[in-house]
Amino acid sequence: MPVDPARLCAELIRFDTSNFGEGKSNGERDAAEYILNLLTKAGYDAVLLGPEPDRSSVVVRVWGTDSSLPGLLVHAHLDVVPAEPEQWSMDPFAGTVRDGYIYGRGAADMKDMVAMTLATLLNWAEAGVRPRRDIVVAFVADEEDKGDYGALWLAAEHPELFAGVEAAIGESGGHATLLEAVDGSEVRLYPIAAGERGTLHIRVRAEGVSGHGSRPVPVNAVQNLINALQRVGSYSWPLVLTPVVRRYIEETTAALGFSADLGSDAGVEAAIDAMGEAGTVAGVTVRCSSTPTVLRAGYKVNVIPGVAEADVDIRCLPGTEEDTLATVRELLGDTVSTTFLSHQPPVQSPVDSPWFEAMRGALLRHDPQAVVVPMCMGGGTDAKAFAPLGIHCYGFAPLATDPEGRSIQGVHGVDERIPVAAVQGGQQVLQDFLTGV
Repeated sequence: MPVDPARLCAELIRFDTSNFGEGKSNGERDAAEYILNLLTKAGYDAVLLGPEPDRSSVVVRVWGTDSSLPGLLVHAHLDVVPAEPEQWSMDPFAGTVRDGYIYGRGAADMKDMVAMTLATLLNWAEAGVRPRRDIVVAFVADEEDKGDYGALWLAAEHPELFAGVEAAIGESGGHATLLEAVDGSEVRLYPIAAGERGTLHIRVRAEGVSGHGSRPVPVNAVQNLINALQRVGSYSWPLVLTPVVRRYIEETTAALGFSADLGSDAGVEAAIDAMGEAGTVAGVTVRCSSTPTVLRAGYKVNVIPGVAEADVDIRCLPGTEEDTLATVRELLGDTVSTTFLSHQPPVQSPVDSPWFEAMRGALLRHDPQAVVVPMCMGGGTDAKAFAPLGIHCYGFAPLATDPEGRSIQGVHGVDERIPVAAVQGGQQVLQDFLTGV
């Protein structure tokens, strides 16, 4: 009997793998050992490894029937963002299944994909099935922070695990956005990520003269920092239409029944507005962004601090990294200094490729009405760790459309949940894709 991925998802949620950032975490080891045990019993030669005992990942290579074919990587992270139980209607780590939903922190980000991938491997072992090509699966730690204990560490310290791999799939993409066309018909749009904005996290530091709050000083660190952050935070970044985003807008608007005028900024903005929910993704991927997020200064109201610091989250589009950095430096000015906290370049992978067509084919076999389009993600995933190995990375963690209209809710928020039917149907799509790709 096939393994139920919904049951696996609920069981995985019961491992509290909260990642608090800055190296603070409950750890992924218990969840990793649970997965390792299941894989070992099924006959796989999986390995448990990580830079610290509590920060563990699991990697397994499933040998394909044709060694001449390039390999494929499937990656899914075990860690989750923290939850505030007092705000939830139930225990966020109970893995509750109710009213057609799986509830719990990580249900949709992304223990659903962990469960679907694990179910596929267990189903293969039970049926004696081998894929056409080598499939490397990595259940990784630390995606919800910098990846230093997970994907980045694996890629740097154990690149041999990914030898022969040409492409990878991970979060996020492959599930439907339901839209209404101009003629009133329903459009089921399935975006697949073929790009990600780059992540540039910097710390800005202003130094001045400390003193009594009642006596102005010649160089005020707090004031200089605020001025610099005002410039960088309020800057209007120019519109840049990358090839992936252009195709996303063109193909989506065509499916909705109208033609987009992408010859001007106004035309692009009008097309994005007319795309409805699908325009949300495009809206954050036609521009770079620079957002101050953390401030540190002072310890007492009547003391002027000599140092003030802030962290800024910068996201840059493919092909814009150098210009983005130069613009940020100019905006910040010479009254502050900067250091990099994290620097991961943008990711872009070919859309006109057999990999993309294989994903499209798997979706169409399970939903003949699917409209499959490429997209660029506004945020980032572990793809940024694997892309430097020469791997083409895509966001493809397929989910089925719930027949009763349920949808994913509460990701990184309260009462996170995912429809049972979405996980069960998504696993069938994933298994179909991985078996035949």
